[in-house]
Amino acid sequence: MPPELTRFLDEGPPPIVFTLGSSAVWVARDFYRESIAAAKLLGRRAVLLIGDERNQLRESLPPEIIAVNYAPFEDLLPRACAMVHHGGVGTTSNGLRAGIPTLIVPFAFDQPDNAAHAARLGCSRTLPRAKYYAARVAKELDILLTKPEHTSKARETGTLLRMESGAAVAADLIEQVLQARDGVMAAGPEEPVYAACD
Repeated sequence: MPPELTRFLDEGPPPIVFTLGSSAVWVARDFYRESIAAAKLLGRRAVLLIGDERNQLRESLPPEIIAVNYAPFEDLLPRACAMVHHGGVGTTSNGLRAGIPTLIVPFAFDQPDNAAHAARLGCSRTLPRAKYYAARVAKELDILLTKPEHTSKARETGTLLRMESGAAVAADLIEQVLQARDGVMAAGPEEPVYAACD
């Protein structure tokens, strides 16, 4: 965690995190300018994870907003009140795991589907990229932050995800399939190997 970000987090209430992950950051365009304006409209503190020097803002930021290239989600997100992001699978899962409401602005690929899944869980809203303007962003964030059902669903989802051990479960399932396959193969070559996966 950058030391200046740790100081910022220690000095006030939980901020909104604005990030474009590791892919959409290359096509940010006006995302960060509109994000700053939205945070100002809400009177909220904000962290901008700009990801690349090309996204460095020319104007000076008010004390309530900080921009850094990178911060580890596992340290930052539990200290945030909400996150706005592109909907990449890694960023989406980190937001869900942190138990904070999210506003997803899909850019491409699997991002609209990830946004739809998060919305069905009740802890996220979706805003099309073409409508990412400060006033609309502020309105969506205000809904997420003031309606208690979004925060409670986010916390509930985060608690469930933190209780899971995805890698251990995946390893156990792989072992079960391999053991079942070995049993089928030992029974004779006429037995189809794929039966173990049914």
